[in-house]
Amino acid sequence: MPQLTGGRVLREALRGQAGRITGSALLSTGHQAGEAMVPVVIGVVVDRAVGTGSSSELLVWLAVLGAVFVTLSFSFRFGARLGERAAEQAGHVLRVRLTDRVLDRRGGADAGRLPGALASVATSDAGRVGMVALALPLGVAGVLGLAVGAVALLRVSLPLGLLVLLGTPLMMGLAHLLGRPLQRRSEVEQDRIAHTAGLAADMVGGLRVLKGIGAERAAAERYRLSSRAALTATVHAARAKSWHDGTLLAVNGLFLAVVALVGERLAADGTISVGALIAAVGMAQYLIGPLSMLVWVNGELAQGRGSAARIAEVLASPAAVGGDAPLPGPITGRLAVRGLTHAGLRDLDLDVAAGQLVGVVTADPAHAETLVDLLGREREPEAGTITLDGHDLSTLDPDAVRAALLVAAHDAELFEGTLRDNVMAPTVASTADRGGLPQQRTGPAGPHTPAASGGVGSLAADSAGADDLLTAALAASGADEVAATMAGGVDGALAERGRSLSGGQRQRVALARALAADAPVLVLHEPTTAVDAVTELRIVHGVRRLRAGRTTIVITTSPALLAAADTVHFVADGALTASGTHEQLVREHTGYRATVLV
Repeated sequence: MPQLTGGRVLREALRGQAGRITGSALLSTGHQAGEAMVPVVIGVVVDRAVGTGSSSELLVWLAVLGAVFVTLSFSFRFGARLGERAAEQAGHVLRVRLTDRVLDRRGGADAGRLPGALASVATSDAGRVGMVALALPLGVAGVLGLAVGAVALLRVSLPLGLLVLLGTPLMMGLAHLLGRPLQRRSEVEQDRIAHTAGLAADMVGGLRVLKGIGAERAAAERYRLSSRAALTATVHAARAKSWHDGTLLAVNGLFLAVVALVGERLAADGTISVGALIAAVGMAQYLIGPLSMLVWVNGELAQGRGSAARIAEVLASPAAVGGDAPLPGPITGRLAVRGLTHAGLRDLDLDVAAGQLVGVVTADPAHAETLVDLLGREREPEAGTITLDGHDLSTLDPDAVRAALLVAAHDAELFEGTLRDNVMAPTVASTADRGGLPQQRTGPAGPHTPAASGGVGSLAADSAGADDLLTAALAASGADEVAATMAGGVDGALAERGRSLSGGQRQRVALARALAADAPVLVLHEPTTAVDAVTELRIVHGVRRLRAGRTTIVITTSPALLAAADTVHFVADGALTASGTHEQLVREHTGYRATVLV
């Protein structure tokens, strides 16, 4: 497949709207042709009706003039409608493509990009590329309008017609040259705006954290500098656009002045009639329209090319992970890590037996984050393998892996909606993917079938079972207490990102969501850091009870959670250092004791 470039993105966007663009171009050309014919018909009226005093000729040519106005009005209305529809549809298609790429199961689109930057590409840049679908037919109409005007002028006067025919290509070449700096400025402007938008989104999302550590001023200063850079880039782009538009309009004005002066000289010499002079002057005034349109079109094309290049960069982002093989079943939940090396982890070996509750402690919190990403198939390891029931995860379809091996990240977000929707979201989504058919597992400790790896247990077999699953997940996570405090209970509304809840409440709801998915293997990363000791102890017992017989890995330094684990693995300096029960490691290993008890 050829490399995806900005030019290819632009061509594909236009090709997808070829019908509308063609229709808009034809109708817009009709509008421009009608505009060009107005001064010609007026000149004929002067020569054949006013000059001769013929009432019949006057009525006939006024009727012709009226027909021209009706035609150009109709053409403008429906041509503009088709063009606007093409622009909006092209932008929409690009937004869908970008969304699909960002949400692609293999990831990679967000590498090195802030969420706000991706949002800017999907909105502002997609809109600019879409505008090319409107600009292109108008550009075609402008060129053909100039051609009609030139032909009309040729019939009036050969010198005037040649002047327009030779001058117009020079004007278009100049417009293209002047558009290059504008394209470069536009790319820089969009980059700066996207970065600032991403920074703002991150600051708003972490506002409580910033206030908690007293970093509001530093964050505000960082945003101010980024905003200033974006403003500077925008001013430079606006200056380039104004210089581009102003220069072309000035040159256009000089060109039209030359046309008018030549026509006046020809009329003074008697080479052309008074009506022809009126037609020539009117045509010269008409030419301002298509020439100005071409200036606007050239600016839109320049900005559209810059935005298309930014879109191409996102769409062409390399996938973070690979694999497409299905995951065979039934799934027992046996996990093995061999020689895992990545971002600080060094030849890490771990064994997790099926059906066990296993704790993993890392002396370096960054190593825990890395392990969470690798288990969740967010990235490929530099070396080593992770296998589930003997199957290498790197060869499997990421969706199948994530359905069977669910990773609940420490910073999992909630969504605007009801508490029920937030907790049961994975259950509803996986059921919908299967056409509404429920999945079942053989029992609390039984193996999962491949279908069951989609995230719905036997409790979700019907609506009553779904309610039972919701109740069980809320109780195990302690989120039933959250529901009790809300107006409407489980059907109470949460604000955006669950900001109407406290940190501990959000953490419990996120844990309930992970438990409700009922995955064969569940990985929890620090699920109780924001709750009190009493609630944490309740969660420990609830998780162990609800996940009995299924593989559960808790990556944490919480003594309460680790004490409930069947086995605990301690990772220091990126490698496995010790394994055993929590009590054994506390008693026998100084490094472990310092990590979990200090």
